[in-house]
Amino acid sequence: MAMENGDGSFNDKDTLFMLSGVALVVFGAGLILSNPIARRYLGQFGVGNLAQAALPDLDRYLKLRAM
Repeated sequence: MAMENGDGSFNDKDTLFMLSGVALVVFGAGLILSNPIARRYLGQFGVGNLAQAALPDLDRYLKLRAM
């Protein structure tokens, strides 16, 4: 469990664990997407179309957040 310092910040060890977890997620996604069977399976779902449909919503969210 991550413990905060007295000033509300986390120590270097917690930051290292968080960044290593993010790196492992990115590495794992790369391994999955490098498999031709997984690419073909995701191509059938139309993941690219889903990403294109989500971009206007993301853009609207970022504009609202900037206000």
